[in-house]
Amino acid sequence: MDLNRVMIIGRLTRDPELRALPSGRSVASFSVATNRQWTDAQGQKQKQVEYHNIVVWSKLAEVANQYLKKGSQVYVEGHLQTREWTAQDGTKKNRTEIICDSFIMLGSRPAGESNDFTSQPVTHTPSTAPITTSAPQEVVEEEIKVEDIPF
Repeated sequence: MDLNRVMIIGRLTRDPELRALPSGRSVASFSVATNRQWTDAQGQKQKQVEYHNIVVWSKLAEVANQYLKKGSQVYVEGHLQTREWTAQDGTKKNRTEIICDSFIMLGSRPAGESNDFTSQPVTHTPSTAPITTSAPQEVVEEEIKVEDIPF
């Protein structure tokens, strides 16, 4: 059995960037910084910051764009994915990202913000189609090509 699951709590380093693919599907990207602190063998406090690239799809991308802002604390849950491409200069590039399945907005609301900010988990629901009692249907995922990703 394999497991590819990521859970982080950190702060956004920039506002989410929302884009639309030619297919009309929404995608948002942002980064989250996580801090780690420890005391080394000499008794000195050490700090390390990690930056995580987050990609959010569909309706969840639109929610992230609407509610998440630079500096917001967020819990992100998803899986790791590495994509590879060839740059214009011919060099091979790769980037490991967290593909977000759900997030929870943490921390307090800035003064003057409306009451529609919640601390409830926000998850992706694939469809709002009515539930039928017929035989299960195969779910077809739309293939995403690297050249279709606008960032």
